[in-house]
Amino acid sequence: MNAIESKKQLRDFLFGFISENKKSLFETIIKNRTRHITVVLEDIYQPHNASAVLRSADLFGVQDIHIIENRNQYEVNPDVALGSSKWLTLNKYNNQEQNTVACFENLRKNGYRIVATTPHKEDVMLDELPLNQKTAVVFGTELEGLSDIALENADAFVKIPMYGFTESFNISVSAALTLFNLTERLRKSDISWQLSKEEELEIQIEWAKSTIKKVELLIKGFKY
Repeated sequence: MNAIESKKQLRDFLFGFISENKKSLFETIIKNRTRHITVVLEDIYQPHNASAVLRSADLFGVQDIHIIENRNQYEVNPDVALGSSKWLTLNKYNNQEQNTVACFENLRKNGYRIVATTPHKEDVMLDELPLNQKTAVVFGTELEGLSDIALENADAFVKIPMYGFTESFNISVSAALTLFNLTERLRKSDISWQLSKEEELEIQIEWAKSTIKKVELLIKGFKY
């Protein structure tokens, strides 16, 4: 039995313990999930804004969040996130001397172009950002923005159009605007942005596990 068939059997087994409505929802939502675009958060420590980014990512179908913890620990406000964190794949980087570089290197190994969001560098406006390559969009803290290390190691920079006196959007608004623009353009393109079959199965297994009580006991007794 190959890996995909094994994962399909486990997925189907776990789906037997959730409602038909939730199973239908899982099967519908997974078709709109993407890893072509991913979000990177560097030292975001405000729980309200951090949680709002997770909620936006879930709603726009972005599966992966990469969380860099150099100085600040990432905290989720459950009242803002509304459970979105359990539907996303959260990857934390917090055990290196320079976690930003470690995160970027990992993403590049997986084919991502690192795009820093900043109003301070000239490159492209959001509408002009090419999406032909897998794209990791990096957001920084509310007051300080991205670190010098992040800016020095980015492959490109993107700006959100602004026409007022205020210098920038807050992080949660910036992420929402960015993800809306990029995911809408991606879905209208001829780019192959969907998950692979194996990725779909892996994520659905995690969704089922987050839903079922004492799921590890069930898995322990499951036989392929």
